[in-house]
Amino acid sequence: MFTGLVTATGSIITRASRGPGLRLSLKALFNGETLAVGESIAVDGCCLSVAAVTADGFEVDASAETVARTTLGRQASAGAVNLERALRMGERLGGHWVTGHIDAIGQLVSRRSVGEAVAMTFAIPQSLRRFVAEKGSIAVNGVSLTVNAATDAGFEVTVIPITLAQTNLGRLAAGDCVNLEVDLIARYVARLMDAEGITA
Repeated sequence: MFTGLVTATGSIITRASRGPGLRLSLKALFNGETLAVGESIAVDGCCLSVAAVTADGFEVDASAETVARTTLGRQASAGAVNLERALRMGERLGGHWVTGHIDAIGQLVSRRSVGEAVAMTFAIPQSLRRFVAEKGSIAVNGVSLTVNAATDAGFEVTVIPITLAQTNLGRLAAGDCVNLEVDLIARYVARLMDAEGITA
């Protein structure tokens, strides 16, 4: 489980085919902290297990499902990726509950300055729109964000300066693809409503 508060950025150095999936080698620093083989880490929001620890980072295996449903299979080498280690029991939950299970790929439609912040509008698949609500939460490339507005085509968020500086969201341009995870609570509420035949 994660919070959507990115603790570091890294870069994909190499990718190699491993069966139907990929072995990704990443360069990353965690302020002197040492990763452990087998621990979970979110890479641009995707929950992956550390397969090997290297001198300047770590390696992970991405399954065929992960490659197909996320941007990791198409991420340019040396492009920055957001990283978050799994939440420890007793730590502060500053963002929202993020599982690291990506629902779909979205696309940045537009961005505009709002003072020192940036308002970003994203297009999302129609199947996910029912889970996105104004003032609700959504994870974009693993970053916990609050939805300013939900539309028929997608949603808008405002990204504050510290998030722009410490994550890869500040580098996004119109047309760029991102990993999306909708709010876990919204998903369960919708499932319960469906089971009871309740329409919103």
